Amino acid sequence: MGKETLPVVNNHGNIIEINDGLVRQRENIILRDVNLQIKPGEFVYLIGRVGSGKSSLLKTFYGDLPFKEGDGFVTGYRLKDLKNRDLPQLRRRMGIVFQDFQLLTDRNVYDNLLFILKATGWKNQKEMDHQIRDVLSKVDLVHKGYKMPHQLSGGEQQRVGIARALLNQPDLILADEPTGNLDPDTSDELLELLHNICAEGKTVVMATHNYGLIKKFPGRTIRCQNTRLSEFVSEEIDFNLLEE
Repeated sequence: MGKETLPVVNNHGNIIEINDGLVRQRENIILRDVNLQIKPGEFVYLIGRVGSGKSSLLKTFYGDLPFKEGDGFVTGYRLKDLKNRDLPQLRRRMGIVFQDFQLLTDRNVYDNLLFILKATGWKNQKEMDHQIRDVLSKVDLVHKGYKMPHQLSGGEQQRVGIARALLNQPDLILADEPTGNLDPDTSDELLELLHNICAEGKTVVMATHNYGLIKKFPGRTIRCQNTRLSEFVSEEIDFNLLEE
């Protein structure tokens, strides 16, 4: 795989650190005065209404939105220093799970994952085959590699999405409303899977508006509201108040 050239910086042992940051989409300020530190191995929820900035913050972490004001570090890289050519290197260090699965519909599960490995620099077929089997085993789909996406349930498609996020053995998983298209029971199963992945040492940052999941699977909870971040201990959140 290609040699990395993007300089790694020390950000006090945090896998994510934002200091006095400003998140904007073009001229629109989405979040201001962002100060956030996330340590390796944490499970963190981002909550808030639609349009409150959850997805924009995640996009900032993986370089889809430029970060120009304040100082920010993700997986050891300074966000201000990122150029477009650096984004593949940054994204190899993280896995991203989307609400709408984003699987390639013209190929089976195995070939969806193979496509990602080849795109991120893997060459050895035996190593790629082993890695695909390993991540499918982690999401309990090892016997469904031959299935086409349309032959899978929504929950199974999202498990493939999580397997895809794990392919390059990242330390950080970013999940943007991963249960948004799933029924309650399937959502619970997916959250249990993500918490198990976190327990194995990964950091998981998950945007959600499903407060019921946080009640069942408590974790550090950060709210986006009125262009600001605020933090809660999830066991102490009055979810009825949040939903008003």
